[in-house]
Amino acid sequence: MMDVIVIGAGPAGLAGAIASASFGLKVTVIDEFVKPGGRLIGQLHQEPTGEWWNGIKESERLLQEAKKLSVDIRCGVSVYNLEKDDDLWNVHTNIGTLTAPYVLVATGAAEYPIPLPGWTLPGVMSIGAAQVMTNVHRVEVGKKGIIIGANILAFAILNELQLAGIHVDRIVLPEKSPLSGKAGEPEEVMKSLLNAAHLAPSPLLRMGSRFMKNDSFRKIGMKFFPKNGVKVNGTPLLLRKAAIEIIGTEQVEGVRVADTDENGNIIPGSEKIYEADFVCIAGGLYPLAELAAVSGCPFQYIPELGGHVPIHSELMETPLEGLFVAGNITGIESGKIAMAQGTTAGYTIAKHAGKGGAAINKQLQEAVQNVRSVREQAAIQFNPEINSGRRKMSELWESLYSKNTRENSQIKIG
Repeated sequence: MMDVIVIGAGPAGLAGAIASASFGLKVTVIDEFVKPGGRLIGQLHQEPTGEWWNGIKESERLLQEAKKLSVDIRCGVSVYNLEKDDDLWNVHTNIGTLTAPYVLVATGAAEYPIPLPGWTLPGVMSIGAAQVMTNVHRVEVGKKGIIIGANILAFAILNELQLAGIHVDRIVLPEKSPLSGKAGEPEEVMKSLLNAAHLAPSPLLRMGSRFMKNDSFRKIGMKFFPKNGVKVNGTPLLLRKAAIEIIGTEQVEGVRVADTDENGNIIPGSEKIYEADFVCIAGGLYPLAELAAVSGCPFQYIPELGGHVPIHSELMETPLEGLFVAGNITGIESGKIAMAQGTTAGYTIAKHAGKGGAAINKQLQEAVQNVRSVREQAAIQFNPEINSGRRKMSELWESLYSKNTRENSQIKIG
């Protein structure tokens, strides 16, 4: 019988498996995709230091390290239920039921869909799908595209598409509606983008962004936002234009857009069609936490973390004995932070399994501190108030579960 089952072979899951296995625990990792790596295998970007972050190489490094520790990695395995039976967790999959005393759920994140007329046409895809098709499968998604939705994820993948020689003609917002939420409100989009303005290509844009963080200046800026937009790596970002329909007969042929006022309301008579043969919808990310919910783990809605997240400690414990979480299921952040959280979870599991002796407490403290350090150094934050969200979760854990945790682990995180 295995000691640990890790659900999800992304950065958090692989790092957690490596950390657990390094203490001699027998670990099995399962993932529904055909290869390990999760969202890492689609990532390719340049860091502020000038170094390149190659997700495929990083996932390969993690995979080889896991194999050296005899971690059993099984791909193409889907999990449909997770339940506790006495001291063991039963993980129900399409290949049968796997059991272990410890389970790490590292299921990552999913993309918010933004439905609009024509979105079922061939050639329409999520921005994440375009990333995977381009960077993993080496498939050209099209010759001329339009991105609907402006957020940090969209800009990161825009750059990757450009590196692959794929032309993205422009970025527009979705039409303002209950389904598009803040993604259709120009000022809210502007506020979120200002948190990455330090990465802007020109000093003028970086200087202007500081003024735009003031509410009054931002409202003025939105009122007089250029009709032709501002360029992001050469692609026009049009915050005052909204997509109202994707058009085409048998495949995407273009996008019908309309001008909007500074509040995102459509200006009648301003419609125009932009030609395109592919469309990427960028609605942002949310924690993929359904499996933790099925297990009975309690949740909390924390918008700063991306939505509903399982209640957890900085040691990546949940209130359910033997169940741990790591990565984007706990809040939307980068792959580096997911790996740091996975390592923390793996050490915590080893501690609960009685491995490592007294020395493991110091390793855990260093692992938790590393998560904080990586977060502080992150060039881009998907949710600008992530630190506030993490504090809310920490306070919630302290108020509800900390006494029990201290009695069991005797680990002080300072």
